[in-house]
Amino acid sequence: METQNFNKKIVSTNDHIIRIELRRRIEKELDEYRTQTGKQADIFEELGVSHGRARIDMAVINGVMHGYEIKSDKDTLSRLFDQIHEYNEVFDKITLVVGQRHLLDAIHRIPEWWGIDLAKIDSGQQVVFFTIREARQNEDAQVPVSLARMLWRTQALSILEERNAADGIRSKSRSVIHEKIAEVFKDDLDALKGHVMTALSSRESQRVVSPLASNGG
Repeated sequence: METQNFNKKIVSTNDHIIRIELRRRIEKELDEYRTQTGKQADIFEELGVSHGRARIDMAVINGVMHGYEIKSDKDTLSRLFDQIHEYNEVFDKITLVVGQRHLLDAIHRIPEWWGIDLAKIDSGQQVVFFTIREARQNEDAQVPVSLARMLWRTQALSILEERNAADGIRSKSRSVIHEKIAEVFKDDLDALKGHVMTALSSRESQRVVSPLASNGG
């Protein structure tokens, strides 16, 4: 009987409750960032990368691109391991937010520069976060064409026009246009990331809580 009573007190986390509290925490941090710096900062949910082949649960744009992936106790990690390389090619920092069930597996299998936050349910039935490892700067090579794929076709063309590099590709597919962007910025990754962050922050239609229907290609 004591074992049964103990088990009833254990509450597994799920994506919904973690997402609500994580967004609340990040919004508070970004409010402080905006107040201190006077700069814009945005949150995007279900942000597509690689033309939508992967979607990060939450992304923060505040001078860097910081992705947050949620894996609650009721999720599995299998899909994440297939998407790690796609996230690594784009984000400056990444934090994995996990339920206790996945903590040890995550520590041993995700890149060492990824941050890890543990999400648990406290005695008051509220989600609380514990920082296990702070996210560090991306130690893998971010890929110009992967960053370029974060741009809508019209945004990419506009950047090429500014660089006088749009001749001959205005009618081409978005893939060709993104490859051209990558070529133009192959020696200036910081400039490309600046364009991508500006483009993302200009998308009022992406500032929603529900998952996006498309990646705007």
